[in-house]
Amino acid sequence: MWPDPVARALACFEDAFKQPGRYLNASEVWQPGLEVEYARDDLEEVMRHLPHGARRDLGRLIAHIDDEFERRTLPDPGPVSDWTVSDWTVDGWWWSRIRER
Repeated sequence: MWPDPVARALACFEDAFKQPGRYLNASEVWQPGLEVEYARDDLEEVMRHLPHGARRDLGRLIAHIDDEFERRTLPDPGPVSDWTVSDWTVDGWWWSRIRER
């Protein structure tokens, strides 16, 4: 992981949640590494390496992020198994949400 992955991921969500309206807008151009789903992946990876207390604290913040992300996106009607990035199968629930264009 690169330096400050939590700060970068939180800043990504902060920028995304500043968008006006009910739903998050999707980019016209796919920007690997810059989409909020990648930021959520980074937070999940960091959680695996934190001690219990820090994991609990960050987990509370992530729960708020997840609630807002879920509120501002829609369920993807297609099967989750269709979501792949290269040879890596995406397994976070946040990858099975869609945004408006």
